[in-house]
Amino acid sequence: MNQAFYAASVAASQQQQRLNVISNNVTNVNTTGFKKELPQFAELMYQVYDAPTDEQVHRGAGSKMMQTTTDFMKGPITYREGQNYAIEGDGFFAVQNPRTNEISYTRAGNFHWGSSDLDGVFYLCDSEGSYVLNQANQPIVMAEDSNAQYPVGVFDFQNTNGMIHIGGNKFVPVEKNGAVQAGSGSVIFGAVEMSNTDISTEFAHMIEAQRSFSYALKMVQTQDEITTTINSMK
Repeated sequence: MNQAFYAASVAASQQQQRLNVISNNVTNVNTTGFKKELPQFAELMYQVYDAPTDEQVHRGAGSKMMQTTTDFMKGPITYREGQNYAIEGDGFFAVQNPRTNEISYTRAGNFHWGSSDLDGVFYLCDSEGSYVLNQANQPIVMAEDSNAQYPVGVFDFQNTNGMIHIGGNKFVPVEKNGAVQAGSGSVIFGAVEMSNTDISTEFAHMIEAQRSFSYALKMVQTQDEITTTINSMK
C-alpha cells in the first residue's frame, strides 16, 4: 500500500476518534461532577532510511490515539438547596450498588432520599439509586428531616491515574491506584461541583481536530488521484 495513502487514512480515522472525545466533553459541560477526558496519542511504527548525507531519515506511518485519560481537576462549585454535597480539595464520594454491593467513586454530589426495596429503610442515594457511604463505609440512613446534613465520607487514593470510568461519572480503582484511604478534602453541604470542561478550550481543540481531519482527507484524495494517473499511463 502507498505509504502516504496509509498515513493519511490513519490520520483521518484517529482525528475522528479525537473529535468523539471532544464532543463527549462538550456534551457534558453542564453535567454535575463530570471529569473531562484527554486523548493521548503515540507514534506508530516508522522505517529508517540512510540519506546521501550519511544521516538517517525516519519515515513514519502517523500516530494513533492509544487511550484517554481523565482530568480530575476540580470543577466550579455551585450552591444548591437540598441534599447536595461538594468536595473542597482532593477526594471522592463513595457509592455502593445495593444489588451487587460494588463500590465506586464519584465527585458528583447531587444526592437525594432513596428507599430500599430490600429493607424499606430510607437511605441517602445518588441519582442512580446507589447508597452514599459514610467514612466507615456504611450506607447513610436518613432521618425525617430532609434538610439535615449527613456525614458523607470522603475517600481518596495515592494515585488516581488510570482509574476506570464506568459511566454515570463513577470510577473504580485499579491496582496501581493503591488502597483506598481517607480523603483530605472537606465536604460542603448545599453545593455541587460542576463539570471541569472548559467550553472555549474544547471548541479550540475541536477546530484543530476538524482541520487535521480535512487535511488528512485531502491527502487521501491527492494520493488517489496520483495513483489513478500513474495507472492510466501504463
